[in-house]
Amino acid sequence: MIGEPVDWPTRDLVAHRAAATPQRTALVDTETGLEWSFREFDRRVDRVASALEAVTLDGSDGEGADSQRIALLMPTRPAFATVFFAAMRTGATVVPLNVRETTGELAAKVERTEPTTLVCDGSTEDAAREIAVKIESIDSAEPEPIDLRSVDEPGCDRVRSLLPSDSIAASDADREWSRAVEPVPLERGDTQLIMFTSGTSGEPKAVRLTVGNLVASATASAFRLGVTPTDRWLCCLPMYHMGGLAPVIRSVLYGTTVVIQREFGAESTARVLADDDVTGVSLVPTMCKRLLDAGWEPTDALRFVLLGGAPASSELLERCRDAGVPVHPTYGMTETASQIATATPAETGTHEGTVGQPLLFTDVSVVDETGATVEPGQQGELVVSGPTVTPGYLDDEKTAAAVDERGLHTGDVGYEDDDGRLWVLNRRSDRIVTGGENVDPGEVVAALRTHPRVEDAAVVGLADEEWGERVGALVVPEQPPDSDGDDPLEPRSVRAHCNEHLAGFKRPKTIGIADALPRTTSGTVDRERVRDRLLEAGTDVTDSA
Repeated sequence: MIGEPVDWPTRDLVAHRAAATPQRTALVDTETGLEWSFREFDRRVDRVASALEAVTLDGSDGEGADSQRIALLMPTRPAFATVFFAAMRTGATVVPLNVRETTGELAAKVERTEPTTLVCDGSTEDAAREIAVKIESIDSAEPEPIDLRSVDEPGCDRVRSLLPSDSIAASDADREWSRAVEPVPLERGDTQLIMFTSGTSGEPKAVRLTVGNLVASATASAFRLGVTPTDRWLCCLPMYHMGGLAPVIRSVLYGTTVVIQREFGAESTARVLADDDVTGVSLVPTMCKRLLDAGWEPTDALRFVLLGGAPASSELLERCRDAGVPVHPTYGMTETASQIATATPAETGTHEGTVGQPLLFTDVSVVDETGATVEPGQQGELVVSGPTVTPGYLDDEKTAAAVDERGLHTGDVGYEDDDGRLWVLNRRSDRIVTGGENVDPGEVVAALRTHPRVEDAAVVGLADEEWGERVGALVVPEQPPDSDGDDPLEPRSVRAHCNEHLAGFKRPKTIGIADALPRTTSGTVDRERVRDRLLEAGTDVTDSA
């Protein structure tokens, strides 16, 4: 009814923001120097939405945001943000894909999510075509071909243009204009994102994130970090990860500026932080360390450095305090649309190792093996509930295993103090976090076992000064060395095999050869003994080894 109060976005966030503050700067592209106002951003979104709407009308059943899926295969750039909000405007679900993964890994994810359209750019067009060929060859019954679109000029007939946002002339901002696409109504429960995160089974989990999850996360983050009209959040993380996409979503909701740097570099990022008057930035610990190693000194404008993706060492946090870096260690998950708890710079010194208190509206319980809540100071599994928590995975069995009436069982072990500050002691399911990228040991083991001379393998994370952790593998040959005159299995052969099956960040950097894997009395692999064997006798290998 007319005059009814509205406390919720009724359409895509760019449309709302363009109506409220069209003149404000929405986005800065550090590579080209282009700056878009929210008015200009809105028009770019409209042009891409018009192209996407044509695809939707051809192939969607039109039943909500999850009925039409659009996969994005491109690195961090303004066009990624444009396509994301264009999808929101047309009611489509976005499936971001990691450009660092192999086409085989990506094809498996595309097959699971079944997008109608795969959007690439010039740098990923060949990969997109390979993915489409792999998918279409799986089903011999003439499957529906994937619609391939590029935000750049296509290089072949198979790929069509998606009306790249950069093609709009600056003069267009001043002429008379009306939207070609009417934004669809938004509902809290609409699935806006499907993001992949590693699981313990070796198969990545497909996490559903709703419009409600994203808006609740942005709102809670604003309460914790604060927002000023002049804020400028630097995005130099990959947008296909939640840590890179979240600042874009939040800045549009807040009406502040997001500064996009397409690729992190210690010296170049330090210049951007200073020259672009950046007030906030999201980093993983490796990035922060590299900035400090390069002599970076924060400006007075910098209000916060949100540090997540991996645990931050006490040494790094001390260096940040000494250098005057306003670092906020954070604990989060893809399943919670980013932050769960975030510490203040002061807490890093007074409560060493804490990731801070949970964000507003987020509840964290620490439970024992029976599911009972434990007392402050006692260790247990962290269980998270609240509006930022995913409604579940694409796989109903995985949802049932992780979510119950209490909330999302993270699999992380930690404890809280009397004031609700959290400490996370062990990462869930022995997951390896290297340079902010999650690596599931089971996936690496599966790839190693396809080597014709590997019988078994165990994969663990090893401490690494630069990356936080590196992937280590202890491999058992199919037969003892020299048993029939063959040359012994060499670490470089194992590494070369991985190059064909795994993304670079997943490949073992330290490899050991053993007659058998060390096991516990119950028969499971003894991961600590595996780690010790690798540290004592493992061989460090690279692609050039």
